[in-house]
Amino acid sequence: MLQSKVVFRRVIWIVLDSVGIGEMPDAAAYGDVGSDTLGNIARRRRLEIPRLRRLGLANIKPLTGIPPVPQPAGCYGRCALASPGKDTTTGHWEMVGIHLEEPFPLYPWGFPPEVMQPFEHRIGRKTLGNKPASGTEIIKELGAQHVRTGFPIVYTSADSVFQVAAHEEVIPLAELYRICEIAREILRGPHEVGRVIARPFVGAPGAFTRTPNRKDYAVPPPAGMLLDQLADHRVPVASVGKIYDVFVGRGIGPHQKARNNADGMARTLATMDQAAEGLIFVNLVDFDQQFGHRNDVEGYARAIEEFDAWLPAFEERLREGDLAILTADHGCDPTTPSTDHSREYVPLLTYGPGARAGADLGLRSSLSDIGQTVAENFGVRIEKGTSFLPLIV
Repeated sequence: MLQSKVVFRRVIWIVLDSVGIGEMPDAAAYGDVGSDTLGNIARRRRLEIPRLRRLGLANIKPLTGIPPVPQPAGCYGRCALASPGKDTTTGHWEMVGIHLEEPFPLYPWGFPPEVMQPFEHRIGRKTLGNKPASGTEIIKELGAQHVRTGFPIVYTSADSVFQVAAHEEVIPLAELYRICEIAREILRGPHEVGRVIARPFVGAPGAFTRTPNRKDYAVPPPAGMLLDQLADHRVPVASVGKIYDVFVGRGIGPHQKARNNADGMARTLATMDQAAEGLIFVNLVDFDQQFGHRNDVEGYARAIEEFDAWLPAFEERLREGDLAILTADHGCDPTTPSTDHSREYVPLLTYGPGARAGADLGLRSSLSDIGQTVAENFGVRIEKGTSFLPLIV
């Protein structure tokens, strides 16, 4: 049971993966000048998002065709990323109070021999690829060769990731996962990438498709972050999507993966029906994985509209004592030539039946402000971040 001093008995925190809201001042250092995921999509294609507008999304920053509302139903603001980098692990870690001093390592020219040689030796196979690439494009390019040879495809991106793609009928899932576990063991010290990711696919040459059996092997976060604190104080935490993998399960009880956004949203509603208190932590990945990295403006726009159309079903399940938090972890602007994440501010919207409406939360200096707010709500504290709880009660 939660303590009686808890302000909101249940917090539903939804990360709209990569839905940024404009370049940060240091965007040039990341090659991201002009990136503005929401803004540029709205300029290219009219967005029909009346519910997000009602909550105050356009009050954060005017969007083409979406004017601000005089009296938002939620509180609104935006968060800067204080840590260097622009990847999933960096953003999610910062949310729970972990700031990086140095970014996770990147491999724009592929992984060096001191990584690949012991990796190939231990898995007993040669590899294909070893270069930055789009996941869908590299299986088009090398999938047939992989099927012929049985060599797994290794690739990276502008993020700190070591990805291994394999056809499920060539390298069974259990073997692919074992291969990724070996990579995770090797990638330590100066080569400690944020995540090793298993990327299984199926199909025939010319028609390969990735399956939902992706698995992430993240770096374990340092002790003392938000989910550790909540667990220590017996605050229940449930997760949907890749949250469990990002935090290696730490502090998380019931957890469900999601095949796509629609599945993630359905599982969020089901979790709300089951979890009466504590934190429900959700990541919806399609914005990033399916559309941002593929420069699919139309697909990204539709995904935002589909999330907006889902909100009434979500709001029907919000009870007195609930707080909803909508935010993102970085940008991934599909309108720019790059297919990589972008160094952007992220939106922040909060609302609930008993929460204050209409407050401008301003520019928050860190994503940790969200984590500190959740921490204060449940009577704990994390190392980084400034709570905005008094502004939303």
